[in-house]
Amino acid sequence: MGLKIGLVGLPNVGKSTLFNALLKKQQAYVANFPFATIEPNVGIVPVPDDRLSSLSKIYNNAPIVNATVEFVDIAGLIEGASKGEGLGNKFLNHIRQVDAICFVLRAFTDPEVIKQGVKDPKSDLEILKLELDLADSETLENHMKKKNANPEELQLFSKKPCLVCLNVDEKEVARSKELETRYAEELNISKDQIAVICAKTESELAELPENDQKEYLTSIGAEMSALNNLIQKAFNTLGLMTFLTAGEKEVRAWTIKNDTTAQKAAGVIHTDFEKKFIKADVCNFNDFVTNNGWKQNRELGKVKSEGRDYIMQEGDVVEFKIGS
Repeated sequence: MGLKIGLVGLPNVGKSTLFNALLKKQQAYVANFPFATIEPNVGIVPVPDDRLSSLSKIYNNAPIVNATVEFVDIAGLIEGASKGEGLGNKFLNHIRQVDAICFVLRAFTDPEVIKQGVKDPKSDLEILKLELDLADSETLENHMKKKNANPEELQLFSKKPCLVCLNVDEKEVARSKELETRYAEELNISKDQIAVICAKTESELAELPENDQKEYLTSIGAEMSALNNLIQKAFNTLGLMTFLTAGEKEVRAWTIKNDTTAQKAAGVIHTDFEKKFIKADVCNFNDFVTNNGWKQNRELGKVKSEGRDYIMQEGDVVEFKIGS
């Protein structure tokens, strides 16, 4: 299953800079004026997963296929968007297509970046949510005028899971955990829904080779890339997890919802796998790596054969058995 997250915010809060960092190259147009991004930019970003490297080594450095997140950089929303101000209606339509909304809020102090209707994180979030609530109200009103209208059919913004990405100054990166706690209380949201990030720092980080990135993170007092933190929180907010497949052809991570059965998980790989499901051979990731793959783990009794109703666990290494 794909995961699509829309980056939403007032103009000049750092959305496009964040998007560029996510893609590790300049694919979005970054400029210091409102509406620099007219059409949404879409990018497929691999979900970091060190487990795949370990699996790849077992199979002679087999190709790695990460799970992915699709990020949509949506042009700056402004107050009055629900009434068509700026490019409001167009922006709102783009937001309807995503699985989750990530509100990007400005908490950096650079005076050279124009503040276009930006006040402070709390006020800005209230403006963004109000515009989406007003748009929902209008959508409901228009829909209910139709004969036999069913409000449950609508893709309302208020029904979408949301995250908050707080764009801070470089000097604040080392205090990210502290700031997450502080702003979670201030914005009245769960700490699990907020990620503190310096888009400028992440852009610089993205230019470095992978080995140098860890050294750079250590030098600024960060435990991990803030982008990785954002992706992890997106998975948690949406109730997602990954299972793994491994063999000579490739090692791969697959995204599923929590509490997914083995039969449904097989369908994520191919619809025929779900229809023709017989069983799933499942091995704990740590056992799989310690005992060097399927053969030895089977000999040691570490592989369990599970039926269609088995509930998948995070990090399960799985081989599905499919009928003809």
